[in-house]
This record gives sequence, structure tokens and C-alpha cells, in this order.
Amino acid sequence: MYGDGFRTDESRRAVIAMSGGVDSSVAAFLMKEAGYTCIGATMKLFANEEIGISGEHTCCSLEDVEDAKNVARTLGIPHYVFNFSERFRTEVMERFVRSYENGVTPNPCIDCNRYLKFDQLFRRAREIGCGFVVTGHYAWVERDPDSGRFLLKKALDAQKDQSYVLYSLNQEQLSHVQFPLGALQKEQVRRIAAEQGFVNAGKHDSQDICFVPGGSYADFIRNFTGKEYPPGDFVDEDGNVLGRHKGVIHYTLGQRKGLGLSFPQPMYVTAIDPVRNTVTLGPHASLFSRELTARDINLISVDHIDGEMRVKAKVRYRQQEQAALVCQTDGDELRIVFDEPQRAITPGQAVVLYDGDTVVGGGRIAEVPGR
Repeated sequence: MYGDGFRTDESRRAVIAMSGGVDSSVAAFLMKEAGYTCIGATMKLFANEEIGISGEHTCCSLEDVEDAKNVARTLGIPHYVFNFSERFRTEVMERFVRSYENGVTPNPCIDCNRYLKFDQLFRRAREIGCGFVVTGHYAWVERDPDSGRFLLKKALDAQKDQSYVLYSLNQEQLSHVQFPLGALQKEQVRRIAAEQGFVNAGKHDSQDICFVPGGSYADFIRNFTGKEYPPGDFVDEDGNVLGRHKGVIHYTLGQRKGLGLSFPQPMYVTAIDPVRNTVTLGPHASLFSRELTARDINLISVDHIDGEMRVKAKVRYRQQEQAALVCQTDGDELRIVFDEPQRAITPGQAVVLYDGDTVVGGGRIAEVPGR
């Protein structure tokens, strides 16, 4: 069960990733109650003043660090702040910017999980002799007694399930991670926090991307790069010019509002070409596709997909799962065909595959035929 870098006598020591929110705080409480020696850890990912935010309704802010420290004191566990800002900048913020510059839509929360929580924090856990990393994600891990593989499962609370953003976890990581909230409803979590007198028991869940103040992606990108992005042409699907856009970083696939143009029928962003600096507009029907190719894949419940496999798949976090057929076309590529056309399958986003409540795996959407 224990991978390289861990010793079996460390199995009852756990690093708790404490963001300052109610979920990670209750995760820390539950692990302590279960008899683990717990160490609270908050990741410093950026300086608030660098991006002009006060910290309200974000994670990783100075206020959040203080909330995490407060909860750690209440629980009687040590708390540390680990500075991962350089890695966060290169693996999350710069990826975010490059994606928009290249006309694709990133998912920075998945990148943060992949490169920070379950990479950098795992390394630090090894250094301080801990056998587990614990987070407040709503998901579940169990071991398949037949195959011996660790499985990522959906949370009991379907409305809070976060298995989609955890699909990149590999077997080594899954063997050393715990998600104590996987069997709880959100209201139970808040009740536990209130009963324990946690300062953040009534704190709102973070909704925005933590490093994007006010949710304005374009403003963040301009401030981050110091560049201006030139306007260009809106075109229809035949290449006819319809008007002028503000710069490709302002648009995402499927967007309807904020185009600044008027048409007899609703028009949507159906393609973005950063090389030609064009944004293509088309009718709603043009957004639908049945197929996609995913790369940079990670499989969890199996080590390889032989032939064709029936799955349920989702191409965005809040989407209802859809029936599909998947085949692995090479070591790092999946081809997925949905039973029914799906709206706005977006390159850069993740596609995650399910078999019942078990995550089969997933990957980054790379191509959508016909787009």
C-alpha cells in the first residue's frame, strides 16, 4: 500500500491542506478525531497585492491564512504556511494566460490540484514524515479488492461532488490521500464546524478563480502580461466579416453575451483563431458535436482501455454525465463518441469518464472534429 518515499510507521501522520474554508477545517477535525497526528498546511500561492484583491470570496488570501491558523489553534494542531508561489505562477497562472492567448479555455483548479496540492504538497509531506495528504474535497477513495487499484469515487453529496477536478490523481497519489468529507452532506459539514466553534463555520464557499479579481479574465491577463491584445474581426462560418471584436482573450466557446453586435437571431462564439485574430459566430446548432479527442490522459480504475468501453462522460464540471463510447487510440490519447450531440465541447477543458460512481479517468480536450 505504501509507495516509494513513505514508511509504514508514518501512516498515522497526515498533512491537512487548510485553505481557511469550512470544508478543509472540518476535514482536519475528522482526521484528528480518527486518531491521526495532524499538521495543518496552507499554501501561499500569490500575494494579494500582486493581483489587486482584498481576499473576500477567494481562497489563499491573507484572511484565509488567519482563519486556517485560528482553526488549527482550536484543534490544537501545528500549522505552517508553505510558499509555493513560484510553482503556482508557472503551472497555473501562466498556463491560464497561454490558454486564453491560444484560443482555448483552461481549468486552473484542475491544474492547481495536479501541480500544487497533489505534487508540491505531497513532496513536503514526505519531507516532514507524513503518510497522507488530506483535503476538504468532496470525493471518496477506496481500494478494489480484486485488482488492487485505488479507485476515485463520487461523493455522497451529489451537488458538491468534486471528483471531476480530481481525475488527474495517479495510483501513488490516491494511495496517500484521504477525503474525509466524501460521506457527508454539506449541511453536516457546516453543523460540525459550528459545533466545534470554528471561526469560519458560516464562511461562504469560494466561487471565483482565486487569482482573478472580480472574475474579469481579460483584465487579469492584461495586468499579468503587461500586453494589450489587438481587436480583430468577428466572422461568420463562411468567413464574412460581421464586425470587430475586442481581442481574443475576451471570448470563450459558446459565449453569447458581451459581443456588442445585434443579429436577427441569437449568435454564439463557435470558434476562436488567435493566428488570424478572428472570432467566429454562428447559430446555436453549430455548437453541438458528438466527438472529441482527449490527450494528457490519466486512467484510474484501469491501466488501459482495450477496445471500446461504455462510459458516462462530462465535459465540464457542472454538466450532467452523458452516455458515450470511449477507445484509447494510443498511450496518451482517447477518442470519445457521445450517444447524443453535446453543446460547446471546449478545447482546454477536461473530459472525465465514469462507470457508475467510479472515475474511470479523464484527459484534456484537444480536438473537436469539425471545429
